[in-house]
Amino acid sequence: MPASSDADALATFVGKWRARWPEWSVAEVFVLPSQRAKALAWAALQQELTDAAWAGSDPRPGEAKLGWWQEELHGWSRGARRHPLGIALQREPAPWARLAASLPALQGSRARPHDEDEAFAALQLFADAASAVDAALFGNGDGSARLIGGQLLQQRLSHDAAAAVPLDVLARAGDGEGVDQWTQALQQRWPSACDAPRPRRVWAALALARLQRGDANRPLSAWRALWTAWRAARHG
Repeated sequence: MPASSDADALATFVGKWRARWPEWSVAEVFVLPSQRAKALAWAALQQELTDAAWAGSDPRPGEAKLGWWQEELHGWSRGARRHPLGIALQREPAPWARLAASLPALQGSRARPHDEDEAFAALQLFADAASAVDAALFGNGDGSARLIGGQLLQQRLSHDAAAAVPLDVLARAGDGEGVDQWTQALQQRWPSACDAPRPRRVWAALALARLQRGDANRPLSAWRALWTAWRAARHG
C-alpha cells in the first residue's frame, strides 16, 4: 500500500479528472472493480498529457511539461517513478516508452488542422500508443486507436473550441458557426467501438454523448450518463 502522502497526491490527480467528468461517479459501476483504480489513474494521466499539449496561449510551458513526462514515462519502463500517478500505473506491464515517444506528435496536434482527415491524422501516433496501453491494462486487444482519436478531438474542443475547428470546416460554416459544424462533423465520423476494452468504450461513449448535446464541456445528467455507460458496456 502507498504511504498516506503518496495516496493523497494520487487522489489529487484522480480528483482533477473526476471534476471534469462527474459522470464517472455513476458510469464506473460498469467497469470491473479490479480495473477501476488503474482506469482512473490512466484517465488522469491522459488528461495531464493533453492539458500540457493544448492548454494556454503559449505552447512553451506545455512543451517543457511534455518533455518532463517523456523522461518520466521512460523511467516507468525501467521501474522508476516520480509522479504520483506512477503509484497506480508504473508497475503495470504497459508500453510506457512507446507512449513517451508519441508525445511530440501530441504536442503537434495543437496546430489547427486543415481538414477533418488531418485532425484525426495528427493524433494517430498518440492514439496508437494509448491503444497499446489500453490493451496492456485491460486486455481486449489493441483496437482502441480510432475510438481514442474521436475522444481526443472531443477533448480538444473542450480545451479551446475556436482553435480546434479545421480550416475547411471554418470555410464552409457561417459566421460563428464553426464550432457547431465541427461538433456535428465529429458525431458523423465517430468511430465504432471495435474491440476496445470496456473502460475505453465507456469513456468514449460519454464523450460522444456530450457532443450530441452540443457542448463538449457540459456534463451529462446522472440518468443520461448511466444509460450511456450501460449501452457502451453492453454493446461495445
